[in-house]
Amino acid sequence: MKLKLIPFLLFCIFLFSCKQKQKVDIIVHNGVVYTVDSSFTKAQAFAIKDGKFVAVGSNDEILNHYSATKTIDAGGKAIYPGLIDAHCHFYSYGKMKSEADLVGCLSFKEVIDRLVAYSKTNKSTWIIGRGWDQNRWPGKEFPVNDTLDLLFPNTPVYLSRVDGHAALVNQKALDLAAISSKTKIEGGKLMLKPQPTKETSNVLLSGILIDNACDLVKKVIPLPSKAEMKQYLLKAQEDCFKVGLTTIDDAGLDKNIIDLIDEMQKKGELKMRIYAMANPTDENLQYYLKHGPYKSDYLHVCSFKFYADGALGSRGACLLKPYLDRPNEQGFLLNKPDYYKEMAKKIAASSFQMNTHCIGDSANRFILDVYASVLGKDNKRRWRIEHAQIVNKDDFVKFGTYHILPSVQPTHATSDMYWAKDRIGVERLKGGYAYKQLMEENGVLPTGSDFPVESINPLLGFYAAFTRLDSIGFPPGGFQSENALTREEALKGMTIWAAYANFEEKEKGSIEPGKFADYVILDKDIMKVTPPEVFKTKVVTNSLR
Repeated sequence: MKLKLIPFLLFCIFLFSCKQKQKVDIIVHNGVVYTVDSSFTKAQAFAIKDGKFVAVGSNDEILNHYSATKTIDAGGKAIYPGLIDAHCHFYSYGKMKSEADLVGCLSFKEVIDRLVAYSKTNKSTWIIGRGWDQNRWPGKEFPVNDTLDLLFPNTPVYLSRVDGHAALVNQKALDLAAISSKTKIEGGKLMLKPQPTKETSNVLLSGILIDNACDLVKKVIPLPSKAEMKQYLLKAQEDCFKVGLTTIDDAGLDKNIIDLIDEMQKKGELKMRIYAMANPTDENLQYYLKHGPYKSDYLHVCSFKFYADGALGSRGACLLKPYLDRPNEQGFLLNKPDYYKEMAKKIAASSFQMNTHCIGDSANRFILDVYASVLGKDNKRRWRIEHAQIVNKDDFVKFGTYHILPSVQPTHATSDMYWAKDRIGVERLKGGYAYKQLMEENGVLPTGSDFPVESINPLLGFYAAFTRLDSIGFPPGGFQSENALTREEALKGMTIWAAYANFEEKEKGSIEPGKFADYVILDKDIMKVTPPEVFKTKVVTNSLR
């Protein structure tokens, strides 16, 4: 009789053990999990249900207490929270993929060669390109549009510099925009040819437009269709997923694009999580200040993106003292000072963040002081300075005093280091790209890439942050290595600190119960491999893909 009871007892034990296991959707185990929690602990496994982490722990803890319809063996690979780019141009990146790619051109001739090849396969009414950088060319001087006029006399051409703060256009584009040498620009500049003739007023123009001058031509470029805009967003998402990004901060969008993003996300067409900074257009300000921030699981609109100045590479950055290589130039603000003061008061009276692009030390000082005047000390608004690129030594403390967040892009340092000292000199450069010093002010430093200005791959920013080296290990010892971050800080910058800058640290940025189950599995452990190996690291799994 007792023997007959044994199978029954074993069956009961089996049923009891099954009931003890909580059912989840996914279990990931046998990994090296960098949780990036407050203690920066490591785990081996985690369980996911309804798109969120429900438990994180050892293999035994997870496998013994949870059962799942899908179990993933990570094979001992490193697992990180989904990577966040705290400053990029997601939509613009996707759009650029349909345009002439001028990134990496080592001469103006190479720009022309690429344009000619592009024009043979592209029959649109405009030739649009982006990515040229005269600092990579012999002589490092801005080009003129003579060759464009010869090759494309009847087709308007608009070629944006790599930073987006300058453009080269041909005469046809100038004519369509009704631009002449007499055109007045506030917050911008029309460059003249080195040796102008007196035939007509327009031949004086070189075709180089700086900052707000670019907008005069952009206004006459035909707008893309809705179908084209959708393709731009999907292309950007595809490339972001490949490099491990699960959240991006798009630094400046109009309401029609934000609405399209929301529509595509609700239909499941767009899965990327997006923190969208709204452009401060009249339409955006009127709508969002009336309705307040917008939040879903995939879209967050709680900030406005302003521009204080231009870029250092095109000498549009607003400096306290003149450029070393152009003693008659000092850069400029893109709007009158009162504009920023009025906008700061308006945003301070709302629930939105004010995020302002500041490159030069004068722009940083001015906006820091404007922020301080409306925020006061010990505020919790998390207003941001985007880039915080060149900061005077007396102004760093303002970030901490007024809890203003610098949002930086580590690869800017290793891209600009070859020529930045020519622009501003060694002494001013000490306050440039000072990521460690900026991080110490608030104890956080959100990081991004500014793609398509820089590479879309966040691991390159991670590498630049802790090595201060370029891809071939230059310069020895690192560029101003006193401002290098640790690997832990570099990882936090593109996970939990980026989430904090978005007011999203309670839902993403670390692998912890209750947060979105955003994670990436890499084929190498970037916290341990040699610096050159970081460049070879590939994404094995992106949880959103």
